Amino acid sequence: MNWSNWATIADLATALGTLVLAVATFSAVRSANLTARIAQESLLVGLRPVLMPSRRDDPLQKVNFGDKHWVRIPGGGAVGEVGCGDGSMGSDPAIYLAVSLRNAGSGIAVLHGWRFYPGWHRDDTHAPLEEFVRQTRDLFIPVGDFGFWQGAMRDVSDPQYGPAREIIENLKAWTVELLYGDHEGGQRAITRFTMLRFGDMNPDADPHADGAGDGDGDADADADTGSGAGSGWLVSQSRHWNIDRPDPR
Repeated sequence: MNWSNWATIADLATALGTLVLAVATFSAVRSANLTARIAQESLLVGLRPVLMPSRRDDPLQKVNFGDKHWVRIPGGGAVGEVGCGDGSMGSDPAIYLAVSLRNAGSGIAVLHGWRFYPGWHRDDTHAPLEEFVRQTRDLFIPVGDFGFWQGAMRDVSDPQYGPAREIIENLKAWTVELLYGDHEGGQRAITRFTMLRFGDMNPDADPHADGAGDGDGDADADADTGSGAGSGWLVSQSRHWNIDRPDPR
C-alpha cells in the first residue's frame, strides 16, 4: 500500500471522527437546551397565578374606595352599589364594583385592568387589551389566599355608565373580565367572572346579601357614605385565556 492510500485512509478517519464529534456536540447542545427550557418552565410555573372565585366560607372583606365609600364583600360573592361617597371625587353618583377572589396558582397575582359587561356575557373571545380599564392602584392576591378586585365608574358620559347603573340598580347579572399577571410583570392572563344574584341561584336569602356590618365596632369601616343599590351577587368563573403563552385549550 503506497503513501497515497494511507493518506486517503487518514482523511476518511479524520472525517469520521469529525462527524462523530459533531453528532455528540449536537446531542449535548440539544439536551442542554431542553434542560434549560424545562428549568425555565418550572420557574414560570412557580410564579404563575390563577384567579378563581373565593370560597363561600372565606371571611367578609371590607374594601374602601378613594372617596371613603366602603363596601363589604362576602366569601364567594360580589358587590355592586351606586353612591357619591364623600364627594371628594365628584358629585355625580359613582358605580362601585368589587369581587371576592382566590389565587389558586403558585405565584402572586397582580391585577392590571378590567372590562365590564352588562348582563351575562358569553362570547368565546375576550375583549381587546386596549379596552381594559387600568387599575388606579396595584391589587395583589397572595398564593393560596383570598383577596379582592375593585373598580368604579365615575364618568356619567362614559357609554358603559348608563347600562352599568341600570344593571346594578335593578340587581341583574353582570360580567367582568380581569387582566392580571405575575409579580414579575409577565404571564398575563384574562379570567372572566359572571355575577348572579343569590336569589337567581338559590331561593334562600344569603346571610351576607344585605351587606350588613360584621358588628366589630369599627365605625369608620362600617360607615356607608353612598346611597347603595344593594349587594349580594354570587361569583361564577366561566373562561380563562393566556396572553403571553398558548391558551389552555
